Amino acid sequence: MARRLSYSARFTHPAETLYKAQNTRQYWDDMMAGFQMISPHCEVDFFVSDETGMRVVLKQTIGRDQLPPLAQTVLKKDMVITREESFGVFDTDNTKGTYNASIPAGPGSLDGWQELFPTDTGCTIRKTTEVKVFIPFVNGKLEQLMLVNLVDLFRAEAEYAADWVKKNL
Repeated sequence: MARRLSYSARFTHPAETLYKAQNTRQYWDDMMAGFQMISPHCEVDFFVSDETGMRVVLKQTIGRDQLPPLAQTVLKKDMVITREESFGVFDTDNTKGTYNASIPAGPGSLDGWQELFPTDTGCTIRKTTEVKVFIPFVNGKLEQLMLVNLVDLFRAEAEYAADWVKKNL
C-alpha cells in the first residue's frame, strides 16, 4: 500500500520570483554543487526552460555505506537516484508541476505533484508525494523511511531556494 506526504514550503518572495529562479539553469547547477558535500556524484543531466514551462533531470549517487542499515539490506550497490521535476507555464493563481524519482532496479516508486501559488506574505510551494515499496514485510518501514528523508530534503531545498533567490534575483 502506498504512503502519501504533503509538504508546504512558505517563502517571502513573490511566486513569480521563485518560478523565475527554478527556470534558471544556474539555480539547479548550484543546488547540485551543494549536494556534492554529501554525495560527490551529483549533476544536472538535462534542463529546458521554454514557453511550455521548465523540466530538469538530476542525477545523484549515494554510496551504499551512507545508506541506513535497512536500505543496505535491499540495495547491494551504491544508490543512483534520477530525479525529474517540472513546472508548467507560470500562472499568477496556481502553477502546477510534477516530480518523480527512480533508482535502477529499485524496490519502489516515488511520484509527486507540486503547485506554486501566491500568499499574502509571498508564496508557497506545496508538494504531495506518493511512495510505494514492492518488498513484502519491509515495505511499510522503507516507505516511512523515504518520507522522513523527503521532509528533510524538502526543508533543505526550501532554505536553499530562499537563499538563492536572495543572492541572485
